[in-house]
Amino acid sequence: MDITKRQITKIAREVSKFTVRTLRDTGIGTGELDVLHTIRKNPGITQASVCRILGIDKGLAARQTASLEGKGYITRQENPEDGRSQLLFAAPQAEALKNSKAQIEAAFYEWLLEGLDEEQQSEFARLLCILYERCKQESKAEFPHMTERIQKEE
Repeated sequence: MDITKRQITKIAREVSKFTVRTLRDTGIGTGELDVLHTIRKNPGITQASVCRILGIDKGLAARQTASLEGKGYITRQENPEDGRSQLLFAAPQAEALKNSKAQIEAAFYEWLLEGLDEEQQSEFARLLCILYERCKQESKAEFPHMTERIQKEE
């Protein structure tokens, strides 16, 4: 039983809605933000790797990368190891977008935490750090524990 009632997901979804609404002037959608974030975190990534990391199909990745390139947020270079693929890089303009997105999210979370006293905020942050580290370890290991758990339920 999920005692969290998926509230972490629900909070993140609301923050995302607000962020997208605020960033609407940039012309970037949520899917494109995910692709751009992946490219920023993995400079020189291929489109196929973007698909694998995000779990999206090739057509969607092609449309989103073409859109981001057209808006000046990413650049492409020939892949010296494979003439059929190209390497994707975030353009300097993407850094400004990242900073504004992070600022919007931080402002939302600061506002949200104002409902807690200082001690509650510290304890929440401490516990959140523990959960985040566990999550990152699972992700870096390619989700072995979660894959096993989901397969057992099927």
